[in-house]
Amino acid sequence: MNVIRGHAEDYLAMRRALGFKLTTFGQKLLSFVDYLEAHDLDVLTTDAALAWARATPRSSDEVHWSRRLMVVRIFARHLAVLDPATQVPPVDLLPHHYRRITPHLYSPGEISALLEATDSLRPALRALTWRILIGLLAVTGMRTGEACRLDRDDVDLGDGLLTVRDSKFGKHRQVPIHASTVQALDSYGRARDRFMVTAATPAWFVSSRGTRLDHSNLKYTFIPLFEAAGIQVPAGQRRPRLHDLRHTFCTATLLDWYREGVDVQARLPWLSTYVGHVDPKSTFWYLSGSPELLALAAGRLEHAFEEQP
Repeated sequence: MNVIRGHAEDYLAMRRALGFKLTTFGQKLLSFVDYLEAHDLDVLTTDAALAWARATPRSSDEVHWSRRLMVVRIFARHLAVLDPATQVPPVDLLPHHYRRITPHLYSPGEISALLEATDSLRPALRALTWRILIGLLAVTGMRTGEACRLDRDDVDLGDGLLTVRDSKFGKHRQVPIHASTVQALDSYGRARDRFMVTAATPAWFVSSRGTRLDHSNLKYTFIPLFEAAGIQVPAGQRRPRLHDLRHTFCTATLLDWYREGVDVQARLPWLSTYVGHVDPKSTFWYLSGSPELLALAAGRLEHAFEEQP
C-alpha cells in the first residue's frame, strides 16, 4: 500500500513544481489513499474510488461526490502508466454539472458595517489588522491568501505598489493602489511596529502574537464579524465569505465601466491582470453575479444590434 502513497506524493510534488497549488486536491487525494490503506486495498479500483467518493458526511449531493471522484480519476490516469492493474473511473460514473456558487455582493453600507465591527476585536492590534485587511481586500480585489502572504518588502508605499508573489499557478504581479490606501497602510505599519517592537515575521499583516495571519483560519474571526455587522442573508443562500469582497470589487469595477459607457470588452484584460486572473474569461464570469450588471450588458448588446444596418 505504501507504493500507492509514494506514487501519490510524487505526483503531487510534480504538479506543485509546475505551479499548481493543489491544496484541496492534495488533501482529497491523500484522504483516498488513507481509505485504501484502511481497507487493505493495494490496487486502485473503480469500486474503491466510488465508495470513497460517496463516503463523506459533508454532503449527499451526487455532484459533490462527482468532484471527489474526479480527483481520483485524474490521479488514476497517471498511476495507470506505472501500474497497469489500476482502473480509471469512467467519466460518466456520476453526474457532473459545473456549478459556480453565486457570490454575495457587499453593498457599501455592508462593508462599512464590517469595518465598524472590527472595533469589537481585542487586543487593539487585532482590531486594527482586521480593519485594514478588510479595507484592502475591498479596494483591490486581492485574494485573501495573497494579502496574508504580503511581506513588508512587498509593500512599496513610496510608489504605491503592492507586489503579489506566488499567486495562482505561481504568478507574480504588481498591484497599484490609491493614495488613500497608501495612507491607510502607512498608518497601519506604524501602529503595528509600535505594538510589535521585535518583529517575529516579515509579514505585513500580523496576528496579535506577532505571527503571520493564517489564511485558513481567517473564517473563524470573520464569521463573528459578519454576524456583528448585522448583514442579512436571504433564506436559502450561503453565508457570505471574506473572499466575496473580491467578487464585489470586480463587479463594482465592471458596473462603473458600463455606466461610463466605455468599451468594457477592451478593458477586461486590464481588470484580469489587476486581480490576477489567468484568462479574461474568468473575469467575464462576474457578469452573471449581479442582476444590474447583467442588465447593463444586455442593454449594451441590444443597442449594438439596433445600430446594425
